[in-house]
Order: sequence, then C-alpha cells, then structure tokens
Amino acid sequence: MPQCAPPLSHLKAVPNHTVTVRTDLLREGEVPVPYPGKFKDAWDDMSVKMPCSEKNLFPLETEDGGGVQSRWELIHSALQGGFKSSLDVRDAILRYNTAHAKKWDFTALNLLCTECLEHCEVQHLYEAVLPSMVTLALSAPRLCTMPIPLLKSRMNHSLTMSQEQIACLLANAFFCTFPRRNSRKSEYCNYPEINFYRLFEGSSPRKIEKLKTLFCYFRRVSQTRPKGLVTFTRQTVNTLPNWENCQTQLTRLHITCEGTIEADGYGMLQVDFANRFVGGGVTGNGLVQEEIRFIINPELIVSRLFTEALEQNECLIITGAEQYSRYSGYAETYKWDQCYKDETPRDDWQRRCTEIVAIDALKYRHFLEQFLPEKMTRELNKAYCGFFRNNANKKHLSAIATGNWGCGAFGGYTRLKALIQLMAAAEAGRDMAYFTFGDASLMRDVYDMHTFLTERQVTVGRLYGLLNQYSSLVCKNCRSTRPDVSLYDFIYRSLPPVTADALDSAKDSGISHDSH
Repeated sequence: MPQCAPPLSHLKAVPNHTVTVRTDLLREGEVPVPYPGKFKDAWDDMSVKMPCSEKNLFPLETEDGGGVQSRWELIHSALQGGFKSSLDVRDAILRYNTAHAKKWDFTALNLLCTECLEHCEVQHLYEAVLPSMVTLALSAPRLCTMPIPLLKSRMNHSLTMSQEQIACLLANAFFCTFPRRNSRKSEYCNYPEINFYRLFEGSSPRKIEKLKTLFCYFRRVSQTRPKGLVTFTRQTVNTLPNWENCQTQLTRLHITCEGTIEADGYGMLQVDFANRFVGGGVTGNGLVQEEIRFIINPELIVSRLFTEALEQNECLIITGAEQYSRYSGYAETYKWDQCYKDETPRDDWQRRCTEIVAIDALKYRHFLEQFLPEKMTRELNKAYCGFFRNNANKKHLSAIATGNWGCGAFGGYTRLKALIQLMAAAEAGRDMAYFTFGDASLMRDVYDMHTFLTERQVTVGRLYGLLNQYSSLVCKNCRSTRPDVSLYDFIYRSLPPVTADALDSAKDSGISHDSH
C-alpha cells in the first residue's frame, strides 16, 4: 500500500530529474504552473523537437524556386478552420504533412464518425471535443515551456510533467504535428512512433474501439483541466545479481485466476508486459496487455515521445498515470465500455499512487529456445531491473502485481515465466500478487510449486541451478518441439523430501492463493 512508503522529499529539479512545473506553487487541487514562464526552444539531439519550435520549417513552392515557412503557423491555420466531418480532420492534418498525403489513410476515423457513433455523439465530437483538442494542441508554447529531455539508452533520468502538459502533447500527437517523427529514417529511428496517423488507417474494429477510448480521455481533459503530475523514470541497472550464488529464499505469493493487474493491484508495482519500444502497437493495430493499459491510461502514451528503445538492463517506471476508461474483452474482443473516474489517492507530489513498470520480454520462435541459460538469465535480469529500487529499504517496497509476462504472442512458457518473476522479486526484496487471467490450472500449478520450494527453503541460486540442469539434461537432448518431462515435474523429482524442521520454518513464510 502507498501508506507503507516513507515520506517523499520535497519535489525539486536536480541533474538527473527534470521538472517542468513550478514546484513552489504546487498545491493540492490546483492546476500546476508550467516552468519556465516563457517557451524555451531547443532543436538538438538531447531534447524532443517540438512542433512550435521556430526551427520547425515547411518547404514552400514559389515562383522563384521555393523557400520555407513556419510549420507551426501552417498547423495553426490548418487546425483552426473547424471540422464538419472526418474528411475535414484528414485535410487539416495533411496540409502540414503533404509528403504523406498519398500514403496516410483515415478510414477508421471516418468509419467511427459515419457508422459507429450516434448522431448526437458525432455532433458533440465536431462541435466540442475536437475544437477543445485543437485549443489544447495549440497551447504548446504556453504549457510546454521547458525543453523535454530525451530519455536515452544508458541514462538514469526522471521527467516529471503535469497532466495538463501531457494532454497538450497527446493532442499534438493526435493531430500528427510532431516533426521528424513520421519516418524510420530520421534521428528518432530508435524511438516509438508518437503521431497517431496509424490509428486512423484501415477498417479494423480494434482501431475504432481504440479511438472511442481515446476520445473519452480527450473529452474529460477538455471539460476539466487535470490537476496532477506524472513522473517517467528510465532506470538502468549496471550491477546485476550473480544468480547461481543468490542465497535469498522466495518471498510471499498471492495467486488468483480472477481480477486484473490494473483493477486489483492498488498500491502495488504494476507490471506492463512491454515492447522494447514502449507502448508496442498502441498507435497501430496492437491490442493486448500493454496496448490496453496505454489506452485506458493514455498519459502512458506520451512516454513514446521521449523514451528510446529499452536495452537489456533497462526499464521505464511511470508514477501517477490516471485511468480514464473501463473496457471489456481482449485483443479482437476488446470493447470500450465507459468513462472511468479514477479515485486513487495522490501522493505529496500530486501524483496518483499508481506505479507502473515497463519491462520487455524476449520473443521466441521455438518453445525450447527459452530454456537456453543465456535466455533465462536475460529474462531474470530484465525482471530484476524492473523490480529493483536503488537505496530503498526493502520493508518499504510494495508487492509486484504481475501475470503472464511475455507469454502471448512472444511465446513464453507461463510456468517458467512465473518462476523467473518470483526469483527476480525475491532478489529485489518484494512479495508478489500473480494474476493468471482466468487460467485456473496455472494458478494451481504455480501455487503448488511455490509451496513446494518454500517448504524446502530453496534459494534463488539453487532454483537457478535447477533451471540450468533442466536445460542441459532435458531440453538439449530433446528431439521434438516439446520436452518429454515438464519443467515442474523435473523440479519435483530433483529435490529431496521435506524435513519436519523445514516444514515448521516454511509455515512462517505466509503463502496464500485464491482457489476460485
């Protein structure tokens, strides 16, 4: 629970923490004031190139051979013309993105407006929501006055922004105004896409449901200015455990096949099953765990603007993102349900007490590949990067809310991934709440294995040794796509019967599960 954490120090800008608001004027229930007072331009390789920069120029074709004009002025005039149809939105966006006029497709946006919304909803979109979004986007020089640092690889750096600043940046992303961000050939080739043009294309029902979810967010932030802050921290961990020598024992586990990380992980460190490009396919066709989290908490999407692809020993921690929508289903069955009022309390920095960590799993083409020692070690290191907190007293660390990390399209084996996360959590000094997403047999298997290992006081190092033995003795000689002996059977057979003393000791470790 957030109450367990020690008091926060006073929020202030330091060399490894950029703060884009006036910290001396930060008050509960008041909209934070941008800092500095006037827009400070930066068009360099350390900062986000902003649409309102005077260096953001657009080529002009004139009689004397051409010239340039301010792209921001062109964005202003294009967006201020008003919208009577989705075609007007398309035409406005293409006026300052002429190079993509033949490629970009706005079918999903058009279908949403012509076939999927009620007449009154469409009217409200054109008359209220989109004009408010334009006002928000064009407020960039007034709201986003400080250069936004790029969170580059191998950096340990935090960025704290107001929710209103984030809303302004996301409105710009919607209208595709960010320069140098529409091509994989630019200096941003190792960053995720941020402009929303892929969200508008094609006729997939997924895109239409995503747009409904995002319009719910924009409707809310344009009706009421959001009042909090959000912190984005890129964490690089250079000193990783020597796994075979770890003497730590597994921490406590709560495992259930009901509920979700976002709904039932209040106060815990909530895991985002991330892509190394954070947000994955959120602005495209993707709609699984990470993308769903990013569209119901859209403030997460802004991390794509400044977060370079994650390296092997890195994660992104986001504190304070608010949930704006409820949903049902998953992937093809995802549906936007309704607006959601997030009542999670705020901390002393006016952030919602919601901490999310993005950690990217490896993708496997073959089932056996994941049992290679170097692959298992990589996943242990990545999970540890996400769970570890430097200089933290372990008694103040919340439990981890997680589940089947990297086990869908990435081909991870749930029973191995559960053990890997338990080992990393133990080494980082955290308990774990594991949501199996409706899989009752996985819940029972992991619970039984955790009980078995805890009763025998098996250390992380001993378990790491068993994983490697399974790799060399079973997987290496396997002639089919799946081993004859399962991982858990191998572990059960490899460990001796439990003694009475060990059983007494294990009773104090507090294992729990839901047997629903």
